[in-house]
Parts: sequence; C-alpha cells; structure tokens
Amino acid sequence: MQTNDAQLLVLSALAGGPLHGYAINAAIARLSGHRLGPGSLYGAMNRLRAKGLIEPAEPHGRRNPVRLTTAGQAELRRGVAAMSQVFEAVTPDRVDYLDRAARSSAGHSYKPLLRDALDIRGGHTVLDLGCGPGTDLAAMAVPGARVIGLDNDPVMTATATERTRPPVEVVRGDVHDLPFGDATIDRVRTDRVLQHVADPARVLAEARRVLRPGGRLVMAEPDWHTLAVDHPVATISAAYTRFITERVVRNAGIGRALARLAADAGFTVPHVVPVTPVFREVVEADRIFGFQRNTARAVAAGHLTPEQAERWLRHLSEEPFLATVTQFVVTADRT
Repeated sequence: MQTNDAQLLVLSALAGGPLHGYAINAAIARLSGHRLGPGSLYGAMNRLRAKGLIEPAEPHGRRNPVRLTTAGQAELRRGVAAMSQVFEAVTPDRVDYLDRAARSSAGHSYKPLLRDALDIRGGHTVLDLGCGPGTDLAAMAVPGARVIGLDNDPVMTATATERTRPPVEVVRGDVHDLPFGDATIDRVRTDRVLQHVADPARVLAEARRVLRPGGRLVMAEPDWHTLAVDHPVATISAAYTRFITERVVRNAGIGRALARLAADAGFTVPHVVPVTPVFREVVEADRIFGFQRNTARAVAAGHLTPEQAERWLRHLSEEPFLATVTQFVVTADRT
C-alpha cells in the first residue's frame, strides 16, 4: 500500500483480525515496505481509539490486541477507496507523463506563448532540444520549415520518430554537445528540459553556437521554489516544497535564472513572461505532481514526519484544493 497515512495503515493492518502493537507494525511493514516509528504508531492508535474506530480485543497472555470496530471497517473501506481515486500510486510511463503534461491546463497555459515567441516561418530550420516523445514537433512544422527534434533517450527518439513525418526529423544527441555546425539553425526551443540537465549554461552556449545571427532561442521552464500548495499548516506545505527543490528537481530555480543565463551566454533577452497556472482539481494536479509518491519520498528523506504526511495527503484528497507553480517563458535573440 502506497500511503503515509499512519491511521489508514493501522486500519489496514487490522483488516485481517486483532493484533497487538508489535504485530501491527510488522503487518504495516508488509503492506507499505516500512515500519512506523513508535510515536507514529501509538499516536495513530490513540487517535483511532478516540474516534471509536478500534477497540480492545480479548487479551492473549500479557498482550493486549485491538480490532476494528464496525465504524473502523467502514473508515478503512472509505480511506482505501479515496486513495485509489485521488492519488496515482504507480509511477507513470515517461512517454505518458509527458503527453499528459502537454494536455493539461498547465500545458495549455504556456505552450501557445512558446510557439508564438518562436515566430517560425517558411525557410526556417527549427531545433527542439529535449523533444521527448515528439508531442510538440508537428505543431512547429509550418509550411516550408524544417523541424528537428533532438533527445538523448532512445525510447523518446523512437517514439517521436514513429509519431512524425517529414518535414519533421528526429535525431539522438546530447543537448550539451549538439551534432550541428555553427550558425546552421534559425530557431531553438527548450520546454521544461533545462531543469533536468547537468549544465544549463553549457546548453545555452551550444544553442547560441548553432544559431544563425538573427536567430532566436525560446525557453519555458518552471521555478519550483514558487510551488505553493494550500494547506492549513503552512510549515507542512513549505516542507514539501523544500523537498521538491532540494531533492527531486536538479535545477529547481532554473525558471528565474533563464534571463541571466541567456545574457551570460551572449544573447539579448527582449521578453520574460511569467505564467502561473492554477490547479483547482487535485486529481489533475496529482497527474503532474505525483503527490503520494513524492510525499513517501519526503518522509523517507526526513522532510516530513509520517503524521505530517498523513495530514497533508488527507487534506489534499478531502478538502478544497489549490496549487500553483510559476513557469517562465524567455525569448533570447542571437545578434
């Protein structure tokens, strides 16, 4: 079971019958892959007793087992159903994840700006760095333009090749060392790629090298330090954002740094546009943010306690939801 809700874990452990404290934790380890700390376990059990969801069972020697009440059985069914309906427990396929991100309201909020800023015309050669499965390549293929998608992942390049037709072509290559000559490209695009690369400055230097004078680089990147997820306990929300920025995303603040990095690479930067989509539906947001999976990682890394994780996920799944994160669309011209 992929959850950090300590109370739900205890209820789940008792689904097979009465157990005492040590046996409850052993059952939790089998269900979730980890034991609860003593404070988390007995705190959860005390809260469940107070709610009337567990009760003492017949003692066995010196052991004092507990069992689910009828209300506890109903709460277990409700909790499991809610988790399965709201949060995605399994890490999605990478191609599917990128496709769904492009289709999301967040994708629709900034991708048209990216496309318009590129100002692709007939005769242009356009390079999409980190094209992934080719989700956006066809949209750049205006009449008379040549579009090249580049990615270093063989699965992505294979998928992009299957999905596209001339004048779109797909090549495998490293964004840090582009397989193109100097001044051979008219437009370069990056979309949520620089947050993951080893050396963003090197990538921008390569983009400038392959661009012709008068060429243009357009970038769209999030600033994960701006991730704001509403929760009544602000310190829990802040701890979750801090975990994302410190442990999940390699270049978490790349969005705000794009203009500076482009200027350092020798570009002129005429436009910086912040875009802040607002998520009001937790299911849609979870398909992008992976709340349950990342919360489990945050607990393992010590950024959240199991009790905080329980409060966090329960609120996200049951209460009115709101989350935002700001992306920056930056236009950089090669003079």
